[in-house]
Amino acid sequence: MRPNTVDPLRGGNPGDNTGRFIPYILWEIESGEACTIHLLPKGGGSENCSALRMLPPGAGIAGVKRFVVDHVVACGGKPCPPGVIGVGIGGGADLAMKLAKLSLLRPVGMRHEDPVVGALETELLTRINESGVGVMGLGGDTTALDVHIEVAHRHPASLPVGLVYQCWADRRKTVFIDRAGRVEVT
Repeated sequence: MRPNTVDPLRGGNPGDNTGRFIPYILWEIESGEACTIHLLPKGGGSENCSALRMLPPGAGIAGVKRFVVDHVVACGGKPCPPGVIGVGIGGGADLAMKLAKLSLLRPVGMRHEDPVVGALETELLTRINESGVGVMGLGGDTTALDVHIEVAHRHPASLPVGLVYQCWADRRKTVFIDRAGRVEVT
């Protein structure tokens, strides 16, 4: 991997993909006797199209749909479409973005277990692909490979929506380590 970490104030690159808070590792302790590690490396083009919008609650689900579709269309070819769009709805600002990124761990084509959320994923995928942005922003009917959504309860006074774009390469790996130390990589 090329060295991709740069100090935002000094501009220096240590040359080894490390730095303050990098690599970013999110830990969640869960019950059980095994360990699952998800790796989700992202490129700058797709990461640069990430967004957070704090909608007024009155915007409702129609406002969520409008934000997601409008933002993906505005990004055009920057994130190397077609990609996978991760959306986090609810929680607070930080949780909405985390949910958006976590949604990308689901395989392309896998709908959310809640049928209402799954239907929203399908609707947004259709609307995004009808936008005409297309492959690499050059036009066509495949702008997104999938849309994945995760949701959390929110405060009544806000409606956070996080959007994280994963480029067409959709790089990810899962490492499972069982109690005996056996390792499985998928």
